[in-house]
Amino acid sequence: MADGSDGPSPELLAAIDRRAAAPLHAQVERALRGHIRSGRLRPGDRLPSTRALAADLGVARGVVAEAYAQLRAEGRLVANRGAGTRVAARASDSGPARPAPRSSGGGESHLAAGPQPAIRFDFRLGIPDLALFPRRAWLAANRRALAELPDGDLGYGDPAGLAALRGELAAYLGRVRAADARADSIIVTAGTVQGLALVCSVLRERGVRRIAVEQPGWAAQRAAVLGAGLEPVGLPVDGCGARVELLAELDVGAVMLTPAHQFPVGAVLDPERRRLLAAWAANGDALIVEDDYDAEYRYDRSAPGCLQGLAPEHTVYAGSTSKTLAPALRLGWLVAPPALAGPLARAKLDADRCAPALTQAAFARLLAAGELDRHLRRTRPVYRDRRAALLDALAGHLPELTPTSADAGLHAVALLPPGLDERAVVAAAAARGVALTGVRQDGGAGDPGLVLGYASLPAERIRAGIAELAHAVAAARRTR
Repeated sequence: MADGSDGPSPELLAAIDRRAAAPLHAQVERALRGHIRSGRLRPGDRLPSTRALAADLGVARGVVAEAYAQLRAEGRLVANRGAGTRVAARASDSGPARPAPRSSGGGESHLAAGPQPAIRFDFRLGIPDLALFPRRAWLAANRRALAELPDGDLGYGDPAGLAALRGELAAYLGRVRAADARADSIIVTAGTVQGLALVCSVLRERGVRRIAVEQPGWAAQRAAVLGAGLEPVGLPVDGCGARVELLAELDVGAVMLTPAHQFPVGAVLDPERRRLLAAWAANGDALIVEDDYDAEYRYDRSAPGCLQGLAPEHTVYAGSTSKTLAPALRLGWLVAPPALAGPLARAKLDADRCAPALTQAAFARLLAAGELDRHLRRTRPVYRDRRAALLDALAGHLPELTPTSADAGLHAVALLPPGLDERAVVAAAAARGVALTGVRQDGGAGDPGLVLGYASLPAERIRAGIAELAHAVAAARRTR
């Protein structure tokens, strides 16, 4: 971090009370956060270096470094090489720190009762490290797209999406995911969740009433099924993925699953089950809905090809930019069998007419220039290192937990030993400012464990967060 003297005066930033119960770094965090919210520190303002501020406050440099790291993780500060640490754009609009989540379901532990502290370590899932977003490449793609976009494309567009993007996606998915994709089979959506909702609405129109969903699984899949007025039917998951051999007994017209990296267990659907699944769909004229979750990030094994390439006539493939680039783009896609491409495009028209043309055009340029491939090559080592930090911290602080699901994706699962209640651990963690979810929290089944997203936390925050989690586990064990 560059040293500088053009930041705000240290007297403004923090007052340290060594007699207070709050740790020193938390006092610095609270003071800086308050000045950002109040506007006394404005977007773009430069802060002193960690060394300079630590010297002025009379604390160790690590105290200030930890405070800065937490505020960067919250999106309130940004640090760029050669430019020091500054207040992030729109940081003052971010509002109060989010409360830690409560455990879902009934029978909530008393550890979660009452007001919860602000989140200090956020291991929840949902976003990559947004600081890694390729801003320069995206800006260049936007400029070129805007310069070259025909005037006609600025109107209400094809509900299936821009032809240029659909063509680039077909080529990319065929090359990277072994998909059997054509431009006219692709529908551009506002992310995976919308895509799944569109599929469920079309299936309902075609007479389907029951859809199998993985259990444990992603709550948004079950919500999409229920939102369309359909019945979700639990399909158990084990170390080889979804138990697809049970589908013949479930009386369902479709199955929705995450075969590349099952959420949350992390299993890859094995080859024999893939063959069984394709045969089930073909023989019963049923549909496979493939959510290609976390397919782009592999560390200890090669990525399996998508199911859609094995059974293109009976599979709808869903993907998005939310985990690879950023959720803010609101871009996703479906690759549909010919019989469903038209109905899905009409469902998209009814939902919101079409995806934003300028964003589609920019993403098409990004794909065409190979920038997504380059971005993934840059980010994989970062996430691999954070995964290593998480596993090392678990081994050091919580050796009684069993890590799984860590050879791919952006999260790991730590299975709990007998005698530890999942809800009690999640609640105890929330009481200490550690936000995470349980394996059973979304899907309601499976071995009890903790789902730990590590993508958005730097390594030092991961280690500190797991150390805090160890205290929460001890507290849950004492109050069992």
